[in-house]
Amino acid sequence: MSGGYCDTCGTAPAPVQPSGSGTAAGGSALPGTQPVATVGTARTGSRSVRTRSTSSRARRGSLGAGMVEVPRVARVDPASAVLTDPSVPESKRFCANCERPVGRSRDNTAGRPEGFCPHCGSRFSFTPKLVRGELVGGQYEVVGPIAHGGLGWLYLAVDRNVNDRWVVLKGLLNTADPDAMAAAVAERRFLAQVEHPNIVKIFNFVEHAGADGIPVGYIVMEYVGGTSLKQVLRRHRDSAGAHLPPAQAIAYVLEMLPALGYLHSLGLAYCDFKPDNVMQSDEQLELIDLGAVIAMDDLDSPIYGTAGYQAPEIADTGPTVATEVYTVGRTLAVLMMPLPERDGHFAELPDQATEPLLAQHDSLYRFLVRATDADPDARFASMEETADQLTGVLRTVLSTQDDVPHPGLSVNFGPPRGVFGAGAQGNPVTLPANGSFRLDPRDVVAALPVPLVDPADTGAALLATTSGTSPAELEPAFAAGLRAVVTGAARSVEIPLRLIRAALETGDAADAQRRIDEVAAELGEDWRLSWYRGLARLLVGEFDSAAVEFEMVYATLPGEAAPQLALAVAAELSTGLPGVDPKIELHRAARYYSMVWQTDRSFVSAAFGLARLRRAAGEHVGAVAVLDQVDPASARHTEAAITSVEVLLAGRSTTEITEELLREGGSRIERLVIESKYRAAQVRTVVLDAALAWLSAGHAATAADPLLGRDLDPAGVRSGLENCFRDLARDAGDLWGRIELVDHANRIRPRTVL
Repeated sequence: MSGGYCDTCGTAPAPVQPSGSGTAAGGSALPGTQPVATVGTARTGSRSVRTRSTSSRARRGSLGAGMVEVPRVARVDPASAVLTDPSVPESKRFCANCERPVGRSRDNTAGRPEGFCPHCGSRFSFTPKLVRGELVGGQYEVVGPIAHGGLGWLYLAVDRNVNDRWVVLKGLLNTADPDAMAAAVAERRFLAQVEHPNIVKIFNFVEHAGADGIPVGYIVMEYVGGTSLKQVLRRHRDSAGAHLPPAQAIAYVLEMLPALGYLHSLGLAYCDFKPDNVMQSDEQLELIDLGAVIAMDDLDSPIYGTAGYQAPEIADTGPTVATEVYTVGRTLAVLMMPLPERDGHFAELPDQATEPLLAQHDSLYRFLVRATDADPDARFASMEETADQLTGVLRTVLSTQDDVPHPGLSVNFGPPRGVFGAGAQGNPVTLPANGSFRLDPRDVVAALPVPLVDPADTGAALLATTSGTSPAELEPAFAAGLRAVVTGAARSVEIPLRLIRAALETGDAADAQRRIDEVAAELGEDWRLSWYRGLARLLVGEFDSAAVEFEMVYATLPGEAAPQLALAVAAELSTGLPGVDPKIELHRAARYYSMVWQTDRSFVSAAFGLARLRRAAGEHVGAVAVLDQVDPASARHTEAAITSVEVLLAGRSTTEITEELLREGGSRIERLVIESKYRAAQVRTVVLDAALAWLSAGHAATAADPLLGRDLDPAGVRSGLENCFRDLARDAGDLWGRIELVDHANRIRPRTVL
């Protein structure tokens, strides 16, 4: 053993934990590092980066959360991976010290692969240092260089001491660079202990004297025979003329997030996440080239990364979870779409106005914006949160792409608590001039999902056992419970949030807003407060302000359906506000209703909303198509089917109505089991009333088949309408309404001859 490692295979000894000792989540803490806390502030010297709490969740088990079929990549024969002309293109030569171009052509003279930077004087070298047959460390026989990375060349070698297994030696681009040498030494200290199925295994660290006699450090790692995502992207662009499909790119990134999260749990930052450093073999993905990995509390070592991927603040803050999230966002963008370049590096993200992919997938755009936000505190707080939201985005992308729902449970919101806007399609009186049915905000607040309770909160158990609906009922129980159960514990956040929700559900927007202000003073900005603030704005009719709050929630949680549905409601209701263009807001509402409904059919309110707006725009066929998608197992299926009949026929002119349309409406009703006789009479009236108008306009049936059990002629239709109005009269709620319905039945009945 040398330094605690096997002299033959380089394997680290199994760590021995004292009895009862704790470990960081996901593995043991490494020597010289501290696990990164998931709550509070991650320290880097005198600087701090704020991170928000996020719960740890199990790693997803299959590529793309089991939703994406990614093309397999055959394992590459190791010998075929050796480069015949190992050189670094001039366009990729940059000084390791000042990052400015070096070794470039000038005056028709090729650039030198070795020399000194003309800007800062640092030495650079881009030539391989090992040759075929050279024995490194007394056991690794070099076959040849296979690639170059951010810190050095990669060589294929054969381990002559361990079954002639293939290994990779990672050396240095510049053996005279003390920072690069120090980074290699740091790798020797902890990388051999990293164990994760999506991270390349480090076997050993050896030194080998170069031609100048100076010892050079080499990391010995497993050979991953496959293709880098950079190569996958290049091949796809060559064959298809485009970047990777968004679902495939998202699947790749999702697969790697647990590996990054694992490193973070050990107090380490990968620092150089990019397509070049992810290798695919068959369906397995692995992080390779751990040369830039650094402890997050390391204040002295240099930080390596790639311009265009690296977070702009890293020089000031050091590596943090936020800087890692930034590289994830940039990598995803590079895989999916062309990015502008500046000084040979990828520049800023395009916006929705210039990139069709982002215009098509709004939630994907929101994800990228948050992941690469200039403010580190605005980014996702952990790889777990990043994965949760990116999975939700993937569901939306796939649903749009395949026109097949991809529902999934949310980790932030519960399911819809009800359905709003159902059954209001067929009454033309309720549709104002701009075509929007006026939803009741109280119904919306009662039906929308609510944020889930954090089970780690000190008040979570109390909330699970306390019943009540109003703040007046809940406050005494909460106060007594807190005194008895959690005296001295951290203050509960969930209990004040539950009281805000209670105030909203009782319609007291002023009380809810007062409570929101009190919690905000202590908690600070939180998406849940924005959510409840938006609901309070809905209740008082400030729909444009509500939209602003829901936008904040959506920007924070781009993979969630709840804020998308709330934005649709706010846009639809805003059409009645002064100075608002109804067409723009109705288009916006329809877009979000469609996004939610396409992804998850449990949000039936979105179906009714989308159908309502399509009907108002005169798209009757499209409205019916949406209502027909409501699951037969849904409690609202019958209501959706009834509404589809109303959409087909109610308020239509006689020039729009055809015999085929009338018979379709009739057959739809006959297939339904409508328990309410009153509701059955209502919908039958819609069909027969349209039929009478059509007949009165001079049309006549071409087939003898009856319509709802009546002949499709004036006498048969009038007789059917008479029965409908008498049924309605029997269940009318007031005397004068009953009398009016009976009078209407008498007026419409067919004339008889005495």
